[in-house]
Amino acid sequence: MQSHIAGRKQAFPASMPLDNAAKIYPAAKSKRCPAMFRLSMTLTEDIDPAVLAAALKSTLHRMPSFSQHLKRGFFWYYLAHSGDVPPVRPDINNPCVYLNTGENKSFLFRVSYYRERIAVDFFHVLTDGTGGLSFLKTLAAEYLALKYGAEIPRDGEILDCSDSPREEEYEDSFFRYAKSVRVSRRETPAYHIRGTREALGTIHITTAVMSLAEIKVKARELGATVNELLAAVMISSIHKIQQEENRPFRRKQAVKVSIPINLRKRFPACTLRNFTSYVNLGIAPRLGSYSIEEIVVMLKHAMALKASDKMLAAKFSTNVASEKNRLLSAAPLFVKDPVMKFYYLKDGDRYNSTTLSNLGLVVLPEEMARYVDRIGFMLGAGHNPAACACVGFNDKLCFTITRTIAEPLVEHAFFTALADMGIRLALESNRR
Repeated sequence: MQSHIAGRKQAFPASMPLDNAAKIYPAAKSKRCPAMFRLSMTLTEDIDPAVLAAALKSTLHRMPSFSQHLKRGFFWYYLAHSGDVPPVRPDINNPCVYLNTGENKSFLFRVSYYRERIAVDFFHVLTDGTGGLSFLKTLAAEYLALKYGAEIPRDGEILDCSDSPREEEYEDSFFRYAKSVRVSRRETPAYHIRGTREALGTIHITTAVMSLAEIKVKARELGATVNELLAAVMISSIHKIQQEENRPFRRKQAVKVSIPINLRKRFPACTLRNFTSYVNLGIAPRLGSYSIEEIVVMLKHAMALKASDKMLAAKFSTNVASEKNRLLSAAPLFVKDPVMKFYYLKDGDRYNSTTLSNLGLVVLPEEMARYVDRIGFMLGAGHNPAACACVGFNDKLCFTITRTIAEPLVEHAFFTALADMGIRLALESNRR
């Protein structure tokens, strides 16, 4: 994100509308699809919960856009600011589950700890991965300052809790950059993995800890970026699962991975709210089989076409135009809710086989990095039975697959493929 130094200070509003990307989640969320994600930071010593609670209070004072309750208006949901602080609790075995706001003082995120790990689960109404990472980094920096007296330099992502919030941090950047252009949302439907659905609230989590240096070497051999390599291996792995099915029609469906894109890198903004788009990229198995090298080349060209600044702007401008539609705006919320839920269920994951969200390499100042062992990122359950997320810190890349079916199809295919490439993996799971 960009520096906040030149930002405008302003009293934080008592209430504000949801950003454009957030509007779908209150209507669409369910216990099967809670629209949650988690960020975590593992330190070198056990967490002191009392100090963590004090750090959370300071962090929310500096970042009030997270200190919100979801309210139901007549036309739209909206966010109302709260001066309270949510509880800090021991971690649970199934993170990213449906957020029970009644047990969380009505807050839309929850902070937990386990041994050396600080974890924050976010409801997507509040923020995206980039905004959530800024919150976690600020919270951890404040914790380290209180616990150890660490003097950590503050910047545009690790915020100074003695400073005041700035207007740019809680703007809806989609509206600022929206244009009068439109593109169709229609795509070719994608292949979806099938399996035995687990009970609601049960989520299998498998994390592979890998050497970022080893992955970079393999990516260079293929002329790919790290993200292109991971996406190519994921597409190839799902294609392998698909081809093992004995259903001719399903074996010909497109295999596509949804790749979120941080729009702050394309359209200068320092908002802490949602400002992310995505592209669905993949292969057409009806045309034949594909090598990893072929998939990498296809991803490169498809990304250049679908993820150009102009195409991304047109994509989110289409969503903003829908929100501004007079007929939709005038409809009461009890009419909007089932309509938005219908379209989310119909199109939400229809065009992708899974999601792969990569927050990239996190760089911390040395004064903070010496206390940090690793950083983690995971996506909650969705309509697709598996979702993937990764983040790097120092030489550790943590790649997490969350699954809501009993069969570990994606984990087995994906991690085996990486191991066959010579990449060493240390696997961890929340199951014994």
